Amino acid sequence: MERWRDFKKELLKDPEVADEYQKLAPRYELISELIKLRIKNGLTQKELAERIGTKQSAVSRIESGNGNPSLECLEKIFLALGAQLHISAK
Repeated sequence: MERWRDFKKELLKDPEVADEYQKLAPRYELISELIKLRIKNGLTQKELAERIGTKQSAVSRIESGNGNPSLECLEKIFLALGAQLHISAK
């Protein structure tokens, strides 16, 4: 883990990398929260998918950052995980 932290620290010294990292931070914070909640609820991706009426592959794409879920889809996911989705702007 230390190697990753050191590597990340070195990468973020580049202003362009740091800027892109900051732009993506909210997306990955949301994904991390979704994964934590799914695991906390003891659900597999397939079980979560069944709860929201989609396929496991769709949940996988969302969790990997390769999907572009709608707000409605995110609301369904968080509701299925017993949580509420709150969005704020700064």
